[in-house]
Amino acid sequence: MDKETRIGRKTGLLGGSFNPAHGGHRRISEFVIEALGLDEVWWLVSPGNPLKPEEGMAPLAARFRSAQEQSRRAPITATAIEQELGTRYTVDTLAALQRRYPKREFIWLMGSDNLAQFHRWKDWRDIARTMPIAVIARPSYDAGAMASPAMAWLRRYCVPAASFKQRGRWSAPALVLLRFDPDQRSATALRHADPDWALQYADAAPRDALTHRTIGQQGKI
Repeated sequence: MDKETRIGRKTGLLGGSFNPAHGGHRRISEFVIEALGLDEVWWLVSPGNPLKPEEGMAPLAARFRSAQEQSRRAPITATAIEQELGTRYTVDTLAALQRRYPKREFIWLMGSDNLAQFHRWKDWRDIARTMPIAVIARPSYDAGAMASPAMAWLRRYCVPAASFKQRGRWSAPALVLLRFDPDQRSATALRHADPDWALQYADAAPRDALTHRTIGQQGKI
């Protein structure tokens, strides 16, 4: 039996463009694994983010390859499964993952910057009803997140991290707020320092460990 079908695997889902992936993504993931007692985290490398401009976005193969490198030798799996699922919005991706992996327990992971704009996401309340959400503090975004329309609705569902970790089964809606030492690394800063970072993966055709498919240079699987 492979790891995708084990009963009771507790899996965090961290979505993003990973343009590129960096040590901050890994550090956050390892922190959440420990804080919530997860078995692993999946990095959902997005084919395209509806809330982000396409300009400056590296090819999927390059972004995916950078995620593979950053997740090496950690309980983290980089995957471009959203492209295979054919989903564009998070609410559809999460529903599809639950259908495909019904024996897993998923939790959606996001930074407080995303919570601040969560009310702009398609069917955001349905996302909260689909699986628990853990929000990781990010410098300069916390005040906006706490005052956001989404937080006004989610506040009643807050669960302490320690209590959440001890639960046998998870239910939703549930919101866990996590704080840890800020990590100043960002994909934006890395792109400014090296605008041509993706060229090192120009010939990359990486294999997705979750879907077992190869990702081509045009992002096709």
